Amino acid sequence: MVKTVASVGLPVDEVLEIKKNRYCPETEGTDSKRISIVTGIHGDELEGQFVCYEVGRRIKEHPELLTGIVDIYPAMNPLGIDSITRGIPAFDLDMNRLFPGNRDGDMTEYVASKIIADLEGSDVCVDIHASNIYLTEIPQIRINELHKEKLVPLAKEMNIDFIWVHGANTVLEATLAHSMNSRNVPTLVVEMGVGMRITKSYGYQLVDGIFHLMHEMGIWQGETNPVRKPILSEDPEDVSFLNATHGGIFVPHVKHWEELKKGDLVGNIIDPLRGAILDEILSPVDGILFTIREYPVVDEGSLIGRLLRKEVYDR
Repeated sequence: MVKTVASVGLPVDEVLEIKKNRYCPETEGTDSKRISIVTGIHGDELEGQFVCYEVGRRIKEHPELLTGIVDIYPAMNPLGIDSITRGIPAFDLDMNRLFPGNRDGDMTEYVASKIIADLEGSDVCVDIHASNIYLTEIPQIRINELHKEKLVPLAKEMNIDFIWVHGANTVLEATLAHSMNSRNVPTLVVEMGVGMRITKSYGYQLVDGIFHLMHEMGIWQGETNPVRKPILSEDPEDVSFLNATHGGIFVPHVKHWEELKKGDLVGNIIDPLRGAILDEILSPVDGILFTIREYPVVDEGSLIGRLLRKEVYDR
């Protein structure tokens, strides 16, 4: 059942509407568990659109197996999605810096407050993001160390490759995830793929994980696929960053999620005008490349990739 979460009038007789689709069991009890699947906070992140579709498709294929409530919010920032804009167009705002919002504030604050109010009461929330247009990410869940005790066990059920626990000093308190976790709604932040694209293999992988988690929560009674065991990182020293030393065009030499040795060539920064290699990007450690540059134009300091040190996944 499609419901309107928030509705605000816009100029020229248009309306901004945030909608969700609620799937309920054929016999709904007062103790039914509820999972909320959220995506589209950034308008250039489209990986979650396919996930929402596939979750809904599978539920509709076997509605008799649903024993809890599934709320799907595919477009938290519909104006951004429609205009292929990361933030909220015209306002030049990052929606994921507006939560928990304010019912008496401006339009964007009001919409953020309505979203938070609608999500409250969920037993789990899954906030799906893609990377931006510049980087490709493996399917991973990022967790603030303040909430790791309750979130890491849930993340391990999600069929992702990597769980990255980050320090409290990096927390952005105006994000949806922080606002919901502060309200005792366990919220998992998924990062995967690349901006403005859909990577179906990653989508299927995450959907399998969502149904596995739903089964563990008692929301889904159907058979689910086995989930992979993720690598867990809790130490900032586990991750090495690769940055450009020159501006130019980055040409990768290796594949995403490839295991590298220290000194292996990751890629070259080239000068097309002079036909010259400006720099060779070498792996500083033994590890796996879990982030790699997708958009080839780089400036000095641009992020080229991230490596997870070998000793982490050999534990």
